[in-house]
Amino acid sequence: MASGDIMQAAVNIVIDNGIFLFAGVNLQMVRDKCAESINFMYERKMLIFMTQLKCFQHSVFKLIGIDEKPKDVSAEEAKILATNSSVKVTYNYQKAYISFMFRLYDDSKDYAEKYLDCIGNTWPNLFAAHAFQAFHMGLISFWLARKSREQRWYER
Repeated sequence: MASGDIMQAAVNIVIDNGIFLFAGVNLQMVRDKCAESINFMYERKMLIFMTQLKCFQHSVFKLIGIDEKPKDVSAEEAKILATNSSVKVTYNYQKAYISFMFRLYDDSKDYAEKYLDCIGNTWPNLFAAHAFQAFHMGLISFWLARKSREQRWYER
């Protein structure tokens, strides 16, 4: 990118990666695009977006059947994951979504609770792209309600 609004470009790249997955693009292509996007963020020292993409990348790996975590998680990235509400939302959503896809009830429940605890404290929950998260968390909550018969999941 030679010129322009780098923050808007980064947001668009993060959104594009999610759209590629949910639009049904070949998972190997999504994996490659995600790696390219992570490199873009790394070169521009945009660690928050890079950390979010690494959470997403792990989900893509799981869907492909590769059970590896993204490489080279720095201490700074770990700190971002622990302290940044937007990154925590992304991390917990991705974990809840993958747990749901593989029907891992306890993990789905745990990550859904963590997601719901921090979604109100994050600024990007107004993006149209977060409609995916709202839809999938609704599906996960419905599944958890049916499995557990706990009223609180019906109320979500």
